[in-house]
Amino acid sequence: MNIIKWISAATIATILTVPVIAHAEDDAKVEDFAGRTYGFQAIDENSVAASALYKYDSGLTFDYPDAVRGVYVTGHSAGGARFAKLVDLMDTTDLNAMVIDIKDDYGNITYKPADDSPLKAMDIGKNYIKDPIAMLKTLEEKKIYPIARIVVFKDSVLAEKRPELSYMDGNSIWKNGRGESFVNPFMKEVWDHNVDIAIEAAKMGFQEIQFDYVRFPEGFENRSDTLEYTFGKYGESELDPVQRRVEAVTDFVAYASEQLKPYGVDVSVDIFGYAATLPEAPGIGQNFTRIADNVDVISSMIYPSHWTSYFGIAKPDLEPYKLVSEYAKVENAKLAELENAPESRPWIQDFSAPWLGSGNYLRYGKKEVNAQIKGLKDNGIDEYLLWNAGNSYTSGVTYKP
Repeated sequence: MNIIKWISAATIATILTVPVIAHAEDDAKVEDFAGRTYGFQAIDENSVAASALYKYDSGLTFDYPDAVRGVYVTGHSAGGARFAKLVDLMDTTDLNAMVIDIKDDYGNITYKPADDSPLKAMDIGKNYIKDPIAMLKTLEEKKIYPIARIVVFKDSVLAEKRPELSYMDGNSIWKNGRGESFVNPFMKEVWDHNVDIAIEAAKMGFQEIQFDYVRFPEGFENRSDTLEYTFGKYGESELDPVQRRVEAVTDFVAYASEQLKPYGVDVSVDIFGYAATLPEAPGIGQNFTRIADNVDVISSMIYPSHWTSYFGIAKPDLEPYKLVSEYAKVENAKLAELENAPESRPWIQDFSAPWLGSGNYLRYGKKEVNAQIKGLKDNGIDEYLLWNAGNSYTSGVTYKP
């Protein structure tokens, strides 16, 4: 049975007249100070808001590594034969963390919620990870730091179920060139859909919630006036269209971070690397500084293959060290402007990009991955995540230079 751990000073604890224990099945609920029901028994809300009074206990214990060095893991890999290989990779290298899909790029939850789970009614669970608690216990035993990846606004499943939460193109739900649909960041119901999934992941024992696709669709500025969608409370905003999108994305991040506080998890956001080089990315609503100001970790996606001619580098995929190093300088300057800067933990490339065409890409292997890690290290960034969509990672890399 999950309980609340008391971590306040004794003088604060004496404010309360009875011990407080939170159970999933409690009928007595109280609205938290941000207006959301968590299931904690009634206590003095002002005391809770004013003090670090409790921390949710999943029953699992993880220590934060010396520096997170992680890999991306799909639900299929986490629940299949590849999981053992990835655990062995952690055992035999200086890698120490897994970013595991809990809500995937389509909008599915990657496990079947229990019958008593509030997520059961969503009817979006897949049986990719048959026993997520057993998986987490393995990670605990192996001292592998678990991060739950939740894809937020790219969500074809929710768009199909609830078209009014998406964008309509005539009589059809709008899809991008890859056949993917997005849901609307202006809608608080979409926020809560994702926060509910994040809370269950935190209660399971994940130590960090990583939100991905925290943005409007790419190129939204070119279709914002032709698609049909609602602005929710932002319909009353006097901001221009760009700032309205920035406001919605930033507000979601701040809201999600607040709702997750009772669970003692860190919150991270994936963000386009180029967002750090601009005041803000106008179409998608990402403002690097404002997002970074609301999270514990910022994970810029800085794959060399995904840049055009940037930082004076004509063909970035051919120069992984230089690209990463030049980016790191820009990001460091941005984060230095913040009073409480988050941890920088970029996504780097462990895949090849032949779609760039002959002469524009390299076959990425040990040398190229090492070059990116060194580019970060030389600029004071020790944490990073490796992306490979198939979860097949290069051997022989010096992960801890």
